Amino acid sequence: MRIALNIKCSLVVIVLIMLMATLCGCGSSNEGSGYWHMRDGQIYPPASIGAEPQYFIGANFWYGVILASEGEGGDRERLHRELDTLYALGVTNLRILVGSDGPHGIPSKVEPTLQKAPGEYDETLLQALDYLMVELGRRNMSAVLYFNNAWEWSGGFGQYLMWAGEPPYPIPMIDGGGAYMEYMVRFQRNEEAKAIFRGYVTDIVTRINTITGRPYSEDPAIFSWQICNEPRPFSSGENDNRVLFAEWIRDIAQLIRSLDPNHMISTGSEGKYGCESDMALVELIHSYPEIDYINIHIWPTNWGWSSRNNPTEEDLERSISRSRDYIEEHLPIAKRLSKPIIIEEFGYPRDGYSFSKESTTEHRDAYYAFIFEQVEQSRISGGVIAGCNFWGWAGFAEPSVERDYWQKGDPYTADPAQEPQGLFSVFCGDSTVELIRKYSTI
Repeated sequence: MRIALNIKCSLVVIVLIMLMATLCGCGSSNEGSGYWHMRDGQIYPPASIGAEPQYFIGANFWYGVILASEGEGGDRERLHRELDTLYALGVTNLRILVGSDGPHGIPSKVEPTLQKAPGEYDETLLQALDYLMVELGRRNMSAVLYFNNAWEWSGGFGQYLMWAGEPPYPIPMIDGGGAYMEYMVRFQRNEEAKAIFRGYVTDIVTRINTITGRPYSEDPAIFSWQICNEPRPFSSGENDNRVLFAEWIRDIAQLIRSLDPNHMISTGSEGKYGCESDMALVELIHSYPEIDYINIHIWPTNWGWSSRNNPTEEDLERSISRSRDYIEEHLPIAKRLSKPIIIEEFGYPRDGYSFSKESTTEHRDAYYAFIFEQVEQSRISGGVIAGCNFWGWAGFAEPSVERDYWQKGDPYTADPAQEPQGLFSVFCGDSTVELIRKYSTI
């Protein structure tokens, strides 16, 4: 009874906050000619690119900053090849992690690390971010830059809690996903951890590019600042974090807007599954005037819609059907808020759940075609689905054939350190590439 009462009270508060947000109006980022911006439910580019609403096929390229480094993990020659190849395919919107947090040597966490301690950064990686933004700008490409991660593969929430004095976070591949999720209940209730994150956001948004001398707040190559990769309330039992979560999203969005009046801001949410199946919460966190568009992610395999044991044609059909339903659940919210939707993460495994880059991708191609077609039909009708970012681009990477999981010194693929290398990656030799070209250049 107490749990039910707590949830009921939380929902009442959520509705009240939503009403307040609505009364504040549905704003948008800077509508001037120099930056990507949202207007009347559609996304427009800088004037140097065009004046019409944009619909796009983009990619997840989480490791872009590391490739741009002159230090550990860096490979600028490969970076140039990857960017040139993506540009030639018509893929010009890339979703990129700003950097990871915490010490080296933690299993399943990517290296090298940008933030070694609160406010202490690897300057080589910051300059790599500068370099990457310059290279994107030269090609009229743009980046969704996400600061943080709800998951362990870049440190994220767990590392901020440790810096705030909490015990070490469980590592899902060792301690189990349930233990990790239970630990993360603490983040929305730990003011010190959230304050450390605020400081990090401030440091990045106010940075001045060491190559161009231009503040990041004035860089037209930034598509949007993104609060987090897949932020979640992480409620558990009597600890209902939904109101705290919504307040945190609003707080960080307002902070970014106070530091940068020019660029769009996004949540990085999975949508329904990132909001504990609470569609009112999905609507609330995307209703804030500082938030310019709605995010959703779709992961058929991770969400149990498709088998991990040699997925079949039936698995594919079920995945497409469930994905269609998931997208359609979010469309009314986009229409009510007059904000576009970007399907900024979706992935499907290689045939037979293989990790080898030599394996075929017929089922993945069919699934990608379904998602791409949602964007294409939206473009034709002037609809609210503005784009998508497949997960993810591995390009010219040559993953180790001796092991399934990434180890220090291995090439970076689209699969972070906690995932088998190659599983969700799109390599240059995959048949998926021609499908991407087809839809990106329509």
